[in-house]
Amino acid sequence: MTRPPAEAEPGRLAPAGPGRFELSGEIGFVDAARLLAEGDRAFAPLQAVEVDLARVTRADSAGLALLIEWSLAAREAGRQLRYCNLPPAVVSLAGISDVSELLSLSADA
Repeated sequence: MTRPPAEAEPGRLAPAGPGRFELSGEIGFVDAARLLAEGDRAFAPLQAVEVDLARVTRADSAGLALLIEWSLAAREAGRQLRYCNLPPAVVSLAGISDVSELLSLSADA
């Protein structure tokens, strides 16, 4: 008897301290628009934001687009935005897509 596939954990953005947030679960087409709006609301009053992606289990091109959108919005607002613990797949996809410079990656990215 085969087991049914495990349900994907939806993408989630959660506060993790002053100016810090944790992105977790699967970050893709299903959740990108919702997460974009949640992040825009959460980041708006802040001058500096750090987003930790250590608990992201899967990310695709929509996940990369989400991070780019947050980065562009931060620049437009004069806000510092830093990503840490990016999944290797996101870093690779950013490099292949020639958009790495649009992401503010920390040393431990």
